[in-house]
Amino acid sequence: MEMWFSDISTPNIKLNIRVRKQLFSERSDIQQVDVFDSDDLGKFISLDGEIVFSEADEFIYDEMVTHVPMAVHPNVKKVLVIGGGDGGVAKELCRYSEIERIDVVEEDEMFVDVSKRFFPETAAGLADKRVNLYLQDGLKFIRGKENEYDLIINDSTDPFGPTEGLFTKEFYGSCYKALNGEGVMVYQHGSPFYADDKEECIKMHKKVFNCFPVSKAYQAHIPTCPSGYWLFGFASKKYHPVKDFDADRWNRRGIKTSYYTTNLHLGAFMLPRYVEETLMKAEENE
Repeated sequence: MEMWFSDISTPNIKLNIRVRKQLFSERSDIQQVDVFDSDDLGKFISLDGEIVFSEADEFIYDEMVTHVPMAVHPNVKKVLVIGGGDGGVAKELCRYSEIERIDVVEEDEMFVDVSKRFFPETAAGLADKRVNLYLQDGLKFIRGKENEYDLIINDSTDPFGPTEGLFTKEFYGSCYKALNGEGVMVYQHGSPFYADDKEECIKMHKKVFNCFPVSKAYQAHIPTCPSGYWLFGFASKKYHPVKDFDADRWNRRGIKTSYYTTNLHLGAFMLPRYVEETLMKAEENE
């Protein structure tokens, strides 16, 4: 008997994955957590029925939210990761010796424990001595923080359900205050392809555009994301992600990647016309 996992993108479209077996299934205080094993994607984890990452494509997301801002900001010492309980973003950040502190704020302890158990290579980032793990709500954590971080990465899941508060005007305003004068914030911007997701992209971009003097979006192709196409947001008090990008400086680090390159960095900000028009709609209606 075959077992299939379905990740529903819209009422009419879903991604079906044939799985070998289900490795874990339990509900935390916050959400349903499931882990499956498949032939083509390896192990993958879902929260409330939506895929968070798989062994096959985890590197794409984690590299793009980490190396893009690190190739722009010249002096990152303190980083805040909102979400990130799987450890993937922390793992990439730990490749930079100049980073002194990485605060990871994850509300769901079960998600952290399950990631450590089934995805130890990804979760290894949480074991670095520079990483401080806080098991609490990200919005509550960042309230009251001021002029503290060089880089904030919002690694939370979609702007629905338990993480909805991490995509509000209040949250982005709190991030602005928590960053120092040269601070950068990077966040997952969702997929602009399907109608409902497109509307969320517009709302999100509008909030950030009104909060930060620099607000740009960039792209990546991630197979397990809705439509396989994903946007990230780059917001900053000072640095522009293309004009202040230093390819030579980043390449001298010798960091081995599987997706990110300095050539790709420039291309990631060259968006399709329909995406440009979507973002312009948000800016014109500010």
